[in-house]
Amino acid sequence: MSESEVKAEANATNGFALPLYGFPKMGGLFGELADQGVARAQEGCEKIKAASGEMAEALRETCSSNARSAGDYGLKVIEISNANTVSAIDFFANLLGSKSVTDVLSLSAAQARKTFEAASAQNKELWELGQKLAAETSEPIKKGVAKTLHQANP
Repeated sequence: MSESEVKAEANATNGFALPLYGFPKMGGLFGELADQGVARAQEGCEKIKAASGEMAEALRETCSSNARSAGDYGLKVIEISNANTVSAIDFFANLLGSKSVTDVLSLSAAQARKTFEAASAQNKELWELGQKLAAETSEPIKKGVAKTLHQANP
């Protein structure tokens, strides 16, 4: 069977574009059932293709959001490291200028309190950024899965 005959036969099957490759077309009830089965399979494939595209888009959004949030988190870590380094250098400079053991103990106690308060605030900021990162990462995926499942089971 020539290629043009296959195309003509495919077009003659009510717009259904599967070539029969030389096999005779089934008639009667079995032919109708086969055509319905093929149509359902084709419809299912189209739904899967659409769902796959939507999930890919959700993953793209997730990666983009994740990259932004991870960048924000990294910048905050650098900012915190810089602040802690400056604080430590200031403490050592003050420590070198102290004249007595009492001054050293007083500066050490003040530095310990200041470091604890700073660490608490910094940990809170990092925790909030981590929560934001997790929420922004999961939200597009949850929406995509919910949309896909809703479309699959109307």
